[in-house]
Amino acid sequence: MEKHDITPKLILLSEFLDQSKRKDKEIAFYERELKKIEEKLYWLRREKDLTQTIISIISEEKVLDIKEEMEKRLLDKNGVANDET
Repeated sequence: MEKHDITPKLILLSEFLDQSKRKDKEIAFYERELKKIEEKLYWLRREKDLTQTIISIISEEKVLDIKEEMEKRLLDKNGVANDET
């Protein structure tokens, strides 16, 4: 009778060992996925910050009108008004 009692305990232990291995694999999988998501979040935040900077520059009119700047420089250089605009 003693031998019969040991078998269920061994099966139960092996089931827990298998379950533990499966959980380790699952944890490793989700850690890899989390790393990918964190990297995507990093770049998405960088892009958002860049977009906000561009919006701020435009809204504060810090962007130079290239045509206007070139005309000003040409006028300053020649000392003559340019009527082509």
